[in-house]
Amino acid sequence: MQYDTIVIGLGSSGVTAASTLAKAGRKVLGLEAQGRIGGRVNTVPFGEGVVELGAEVINGQYPSRVYDTAIQNNITLLSLDRTMYVYQSDGARGNHELVNELILYCMSLIEDTNTEEDSLGAYITRKLKDHLKETRPELLKDKDFLENFLSLMELLVDDYKGANSWNDISTKTNYKSLEGEQFLSWHRYGYKTFFELLLNTYQGGPGLANLDIKLKTEVTKIVWPQQPSAPVEVTCRDGKVYRANNVIVTVSVGVLKERYSTLFDPPLPEEKVLAIQRLPMGLVNKVILAFPKLKLPGSSFIFQFSKEERNKMVKENGWYIHSATVPMGSSNTITIWFSGEMAKLVETVPAKVMKRKSVELLRKFLGANVTIPEPTGIIRSNWYSNPYTRGSYTFDSVSSMKYPNSRADLAKPLLDSAGTPKVLFAGEALGLTHFAACHGASESGYREAMRILSSSKI
Repeated sequence: MQYDTIVIGLGSSGVTAASTLAKAGRKVLGLEAQGRIGGRVNTVPFGEGVVELGAEVINGQYPSRVYDTAIQNNITLLSLDRTMYVYQSDGARGNHELVNELILYCMSLIEDTNTEEDSLGAYITRKLKDHLKETRPELLKDKDFLENFLSLMELLVDDYKGANSWNDISTKTNYKSLEGEQFLSWHRYGYKTFFELLLNTYQGGPGLANLDIKLKTEVTKIVWPQQPSAPVEVTCRDGKVYRANNVIVTVSVGVLKERYSTLFDPPLPEEKVLAIQRLPMGLVNKVILAFPKLKLPGSSFIFQFSKEERNKMVKENGWYIHSATVPMGSSNTITIWFSGEMAKLVETVPAKVMKRKSVELLRKFLGANVTIPEPTGIIRSNWYSNPYTRGSYTFDSVSSMKYPNSRADLAKPLLDSAGTPKVLFAGEALGLTHFAACHGASESGYREAMRILSSSKI
């Protein structure tokens, strides 16, 4: 049979596009290479509840399709406690109030684009020193504190952006924060609830009559003819070919970087190829440990090393831990965060080694204050080695912002000779001002669904 639209990739953008079109009466086929729906959202039962291997929070409320979907369906969202408890490697409590105050100050600078510096690292370093000169001049003389704090701050900024270094991140960005609470959690519902609500499968719902979904179905070729009457042909790894009036491609920029030259026929125009090459794909990974029971003094932890300790651990292991959180969906688990090159590395460390060394470090920092028992399990994300993601999310880098229209160039549809969209593009990277976020991905999927509905006769 021939479909009205084929949607490739069923993450936030793909599910939004597919459900919007299906609810409008269009016959839609959703093709997903992985064996689950959600893309870079992955809610997993673990510990005594659920944990998130991918996207974890709703970043802002107004206007957010994710937030609206939850509220309209009477789902209670909870605010995350962002207070960070600071510990040193000898188990002593760090200067909790001071470190939190300085972290909040530095994080508030991230979207301040009124600066001459190119890199976020240089900008935050300068502004912090200016701030300390006015408020705590004695800290400027404490070289060890300042060096250790800036090293910690770089890791936190890298985690936030998915970058390998804050010197790669541009101060100039097209990103815009939403209004309202910035850190809302699905807690025990799990982020998967967003997809269940869109697809009408929440609590055993029947789904959408006009939407066919095929999982474990990898697309290998998209043939898009110029003739208005000819369908788009989508070939899959299993040899099956599906046809539709148009197709929405929602795969990650990481996947496009690897496959754009073989995926499209005719090939993509140069402006799209350049956009794909220029947009950086960041990486954040999580290692999550479960315990028989866990009683901790808070839900977010910062671990402060001396420079010598950090260097020693990098030399021995290639990685170390600097922050951890307790997921709101599973209270007897701890999430350890990694970004950039360290995040790549921890995907390759044997699970037994990862578990043993992580527990050693947690006990080193927290053991003087709490008991860390032997863990009952470990899971981790692998967004880099996963061939269907090849990273976590995009950011604006110093080099990519030399070409500030890259996202818009990639978002332009490929047209037939009559000017009708044949291949449309959506996804996390194509939320033009809300990239790197689930709500931005959803916006882009809705945008392309409405482009189809407005450009064709109903």
